[in-house]
Amino acid sequence: MLCLFRHKRQKPPPSPTVNVADGYLPIESSQSLLAAEHRRQLLDRIWQYTALSHPQFSQLYLNPIHRYAELVQQLPASETHHHAYLGGMLDHGLELVACSLKLRQSYLLPTGAAPEDQAAQTDAWSAGIAYGALLHDIGKIAVDLLVERQDGRLWHPWQGSLDQPYRFRYIKGRDYHLHGAAAGLLYTQILDRPILDWLSGFPSLWASLLYFLAGQYERAGVLGELVMQADRVSTAQNIGGNPSKALQAPIHSLQHHLISGLRHLVQHELKLNQPGAAGWLTRDALWLVSKTVTDKLRAYLLSQSIEGIPSSNLAVFDELQSHGLVESTPEGKAIWTALVTQGTWQQSFTFLRLQPALIWGNEDRPEAFSGTVSVARDDDQPNTPASPAAPETVCTESRQSQPQPDPMAQENADYLGTLLDMFGLEEPEARDALSESTVETSTLQPDSPGQAFLNWVKEGILSHKLIINDSKAKIHTVGGSVFLVTPGLFQRYTQEFPGISQGACQEIEEWRWVQKQFEKLKVHRKRDNGLNIWVCQVEGSRKKGKLQGYLLEKPKLLFEATPVPSDNIFLKIENS
Repeated sequence: MLCLFRHKRQKPPPSPTVNVADGYLPIESSQSLLAAEHRRQLLDRIWQYTALSHPQFSQLYLNPIHRYAELVQQLPASETHHHAYLGGMLDHGLELVACSLKLRQSYLLPTGAAPEDQAAQTDAWSAGIAYGALLHDIGKIAVDLLVERQDGRLWHPWQGSLDQPYRFRYIKGRDYHLHGAAAGLLYTQILDRPILDWLSGFPSLWASLLYFLAGQYERAGVLGELVMQADRVSTAQNIGGNPSKALQAPIHSLQHHLISGLRHLVQHELKLNQPGAAGWLTRDALWLVSKTVTDKLRAYLLSQSIEGIPSSNLAVFDELQSHGLVESTPEGKAIWTALVTQGTWQQSFTFLRLQPALIWGNEDRPEAFSGTVSVARDDDQPNTPASPAAPETVCTESRQSQPQPDPMAQENADYLGTLLDMFGLEEPEARDALSESTVETSTLQPDSPGQAFLNWVKEGILSHKLIINDSKAKIHTVGGSVFLVTPGLFQRYTQEFPGISQGACQEIEEWRWVQKQFEKLKVHRKRDNGLNIWVCQVEGSRKKGKLQGYLLEKPKLLFEATPVPSDNIFLKIENS
């Protein structure tokens, strides 16, 4: 079985649509179906995220996945939308498991439980989330498709796995929401009695999973949220990476969907005029951070099973501009560059500029930002303020601050790498669990600036504001220790707390001053030659690089009440 896990990545074989007219598809064993290289890589990722022994992994994950593969065979995940090719259902299921487990790493579950209870339930919650992800769309093979055996009889998945060659077609006029409620027909074929007995011993997890498998996603809590987010990522990557699917819907329909999507994001998901905001509302315009908002707009529309969504952000910019949904710059472009200023703090962004009336009526519009949003001229110098703006904001998509390139962020050349790296796009909005004001009051109290920085790191990990072991992360676990990337982590700290040195670092950059204060704590491990900075080799499937940073002597400094995450397998400490 271990031979399944050591192969390079390969993009799944995409077919624009599925068309099985005359011939019958042969029955394949689960071993054969899972032997494809890209599926081996997904299984490898899943195993890494679980950190289980091979016997445990086989019992809790491989066995259900093999039963799932045997049941879905080469059926697609949709007719013309995402994963609409032979084997698409299996690919989508594996991607959802890998993505949801990746997201789960940043959560302590069940929420609000004592640390010892969270530690005791770690494996159960990971497995429960993975099962919800694997079974998310399995109802489609029961209610969306007509599957015919070679002997002419119809096959229904509740009868058990297929036992002879088959062909299929999609049911016309089907209810596109019914599959969410149909998973209950099938999940006992995937999850065996010992697994169900085990899960039922964790009431909170058990309830969330049952609600999710019944299609009641709004009652499934964190489990439901993680699986749905993973679904959006997998769907967006599959559709967005295939230009042939772009612009299939009528133009007027696309315009309607773009407006509806923008209204949904601004009114329900995006932060405005507050720490971590993705937009600022002034008296005469709504300024939305271009990349953040467009990424979310595409992912949201794709998650709604809307056809014809452009496959790239540039294409979305063109559509928004061509339909008059965003205002053009004096040069006729869709993207504006502007400087957001509040008091002594300022940050430059690239924006989409909209008329507020497109999103709200005058009666329910939020209050305007009280600072300034100043449009930049061609020489990148701010022009006169666009209009008054509002409370102090810590922002993320900066053009002023340019940390050194992170080699791990470059590993996105192939399908699976890009799929899993997409989580880095969520970082700017992942600040809800702990507000910036809470972080500021708690981390800036100690007399030692170095201890203040360390407290900020600890609280950022607990609140999931700082991610770990991700391609864009500035914190990794390696060699049984914690690796703090420099200068990236220190630069982010000074971005959130500008002026933290209170003028003490006039001769050096502020982040370097913070780094020196951290060194004074003497909590980091020194190299044999007495130097402070360690180098880690970063090696993915197609990219190699190096990271510099500090190794902590005691990982428990940051993980007092929770287990230290497993080492990042893509990092290796250089000994020389």
